[in-house]
Amino acid sequence: MKLPELRAALPALPCDDAGPVFNAPWEAQAFAMTLALYERGLFTWTEWATCLNHAIRDAQAAGDSDRGDTYYRHWLTALERMSMIKGLVTDDSLLNRRDAWDRAARNTPHGHPIQLGR
Repeated sequence: MKLPELRAALPALPCDDAGPVFNAPWEAQAFAMTLALYERGLFTWTEWATCLNHAIRDAQAAGDSDRGDTYYRHWLTALERMSMIKGLVTDDSLLNRRDAWDRAARNTPHGHPIQLGR
């Protein structure tokens, strides 16, 4: 998907003239995973935009202050939801992965990369 198409489909996407802007590596990874799944034909861009819109709406209804710093959290929520809707993952597998990340993060010294066990 080209930058003008991204901007048209997702007007809230943080971008500069070069393309999407990320504040942390995980944001870029979530973005790349989404594009890879889209490019493999696992969902349409309209389905994605709708799912992302719902994730943002749900977060705002739950009190998200919408300062612009939570966009990729909503993106990740939408990616998880879309992956479950399309049968790419199960709720249990997502829960297990979140637990594994939580354990790994707690056991990783500050300033070191988190190593997720295999």
